[in-house]
Amino acid sequence: MGKGQGGSSKTDKEYDALIVGSGAGGGMAAYVLSTAGLKVLMIEAGRDYDPVTETPMFNLNKDAPLRGGGTPEKPFGYYDATVDGGWEVPGEPYVQSANERGQRFRWWRARMLGGRTNHWGRISLRMGEYDFKPYTRDGLGFDWPISYQDLSPYYDKTEKLIGVFGSNEGLENTPDSSPGCLQPPPKPRAYELLTKKACDKLEIPVIPSHIAILSEKQDYENIPQQLHPNNPLAQRVTRESMKERSPCFWATPCGRGCSIKANFQSTTVLIPPALKTGNLDIITDAMVREVTVDKKGNATGVHYINKRTRIEEYAKAKVVVVAASAAETARILLNSKSKYHPEGIGNASGLVGKYLMDTVGAGLGAQIPALENLPAHNEDGASAMHMYMPWWLYKEQLRGELDFARGYHIEFGGGRDMPGSGAFAGLEKFTKGAYGNNFKEACRRYYGSFIYFAGRGEMIPNDDSYCEIDSQQVDQWGIPVLKFHWKWSKHEINQARHMQQTFAHIIGEMGGNIMGTVHENGEDAIADGGVIIHEVGTTKMGSKASNSVLNQYCQSWEVPNLFVADGAPFVSNADKNPTLTIMALAWRTSDYIVEQFKKRNLV
Repeated sequence: MGKGQGGSSKTDKEYDALIVGSGAGGGMAAYVLSTAGLKVLMIEAGRDYDPVTETPMFNLNKDAPLRGGGTPEKPFGYYDATVDGGWEVPGEPYVQSANERGQRFRWWRARMLGGRTNHWGRISLRMGEYDFKPYTRDGLGFDWPISYQDLSPYYDKTEKLIGVFGSNEGLENTPDSSPGCLQPPPKPRAYELLTKKACDKLEIPVIPSHIAILSEKQDYENIPQQLHPNNPLAQRVTRESMKERSPCFWATPCGRGCSIKANFQSTTVLIPPALKTGNLDIITDAMVREVTVDKKGNATGVHYINKRTRIEEYAKAKVVVVAASAAETARILLNSKSKYHPEGIGNASGLVGKYLMDTVGAGLGAQIPALENLPAHNEDGASAMHMYMPWWLYKEQLRGELDFARGYHIEFGGGRDMPGSGAFAGLEKFTKGAYGNNFKEACRRYYGSFIYFAGRGEMIPNDDSYCEIDSQQVDQWGIPVLKFHWKWSKHEINQARHMQQTFAHIIGEMGGNIMGTVHENGEDAIADGGVIIHEVGTTKMGSKASNSVLNQYCQSWEVPNLFVADGAPFVSNADKNPTLTIMALAWRTSDYIVEQFKKRNLV
């Protein structure tokens, strides 16, 4: 069957596994389960999407409306790969419990095959030993029921499969990868070297980024066998997939999608080999309403709305894997009410929807005089940063010298990339109203002299940040919508203030001009919840059914054939971007599902 839209009025075939969602977690689950020989059905709420044929990667900003600038329909720019979705999805509202700053959660959704993996920043950082046991370290939040050692082999496999460039630096709680996992990082650009020079004086480490972009051709002869030593089918489809991928030619923005498959997208790296097994079917434009159950309360499949016909349909499977994104997964589970699960499937603990988290975000821009009047040059490179600053104050924090408990890393960007609609915004401060030829000269002078620093920090889960089903609203498909509650703690607020102060110190050391405000109050510096689009939590993993939703294999305590494979199982939200961990965790969960099938525990 392969890919399809909507589906028949009833899916007669019973699959081994049904996966809701096609992004990082759903795509990885489909890859692992189908290559293991299971018959898999993937259901995606958005439309079919093929970046090989649809990407506008070579289009120029000058040829787009508003020079490619963002609009409410395309917040990340006209050419962004998100074809349907954004902060607001027509006909699919959500509710805020409060509208005050610091109490809002903005929910980004990508309604398309591959989900957010089509436009994400591809920063692929491993969580470290401290990140899995934060409560043990400082008494706040919770410990994960697994350790770094449990997930480390899956980090290795994920990095080899998707292709990640980077380096091993031996830094505290910034784990090194095993030999052969990382591809060589690209060389730093001028503004990155200048930033590193300043940070060296401030004793802030600046190291190569870990980004899911191929810097060289993958070793398709050896990696498939390393990943799947006793599985000829998995080796074959993985080898064929890797052969089709080309290394990056350092010229176009990854967020537009990649026709040469150099960057990681679920739609180019995970779904194609899964389809080639012949074991995966996909239904797109299918909005899942609920997980259905039998007389024992076990999962039997899902009801979904065929978005083209607006008719409710049904698909059945022996195992249901929900990977719809943390908030959407919570919504599906909470809406799956029955006499066996009156508060929603898998929600006997009452914790589904609780402990919603996002990454702490704050930023500051700068203009650097040392970068003015640079000679015209081709500043090739990845469309993401080549270098970043990992958190460096672990010892000071442990000694109680900071007024917040968890750390952040620093991402920064600048340089002479393709100018868009906002490339020369803010020049008035420097040009003093110049126009005509004088303005053109000013643009040439200042082009490439701007840098933006962004902090990405850890949020500690709290009781006041969660989502629930709204009692009054439904979406256009008749499905009850989510209501968000949000609150930052003093730790996140103080952390955001510290971020901006650090950026100001770096800019000062570079001899730069601060563009923006360095807020004394962290509440003014911190971004709203959800803005960084690192939404995790809502189906907490744990070692006891009484205080968690899932066990260490992301399996429901109450419903043994129900699993979650996205960011929802996260117990904490380290400063490391979550996508690599989502994929590694989904691979581990999928291996467990395969093992349980072999033992006939899920049949």
